[in-house]
Amino acid sequence: MPGGIKALVGLSFASAIGLTFLFVSCAADQYGVYWPLFVLFFYVLSPAPLLLAKRLSDDSDNSNSVCRDLAYFLTTGIVVSSYGYHIVLANCGAIKWGACGLALAGDTIIVFTIFGFLQVFGSGEELNWEEW
Repeated sequence: MPGGIKALVGLSFASAIGLTFLFVSCAADQYGVYWPLFVLFFYVLSPAPLLLAKRLSDDSDNSNSVCRDLAYFLTTGIVVSSYGYHIVLANCGAIKWGACGLALAGDTIIVFTIFGFLQVFGSGEELNWEEW
């Protein structure tokens, strides 16, 4: 399990950096608006369709492809919405463009961290995320 522990520590570090960007986009003196924090709902919802599709389907039938494709579609919609949320807030003047840039940087790091978590702990028989 040393590889699993190293991956878990790396993913934790990456998520801490992404959340730091998000918090700085909210809490810096020149920005001072906490609207970008609502993107945390998107972070929680983004892996749900893939985990649900994996849980509901088995690899033996053709309907697995349809279920998996729908899960990819819904996950993509959630991820694109998390990026679009900050852009819409900046465009309407609710947050400044600097805060939008920091929040988008945090979004990118968090999305890749979630993807990495699903790749490392969601696919192998020997590494199961339920053990943690």
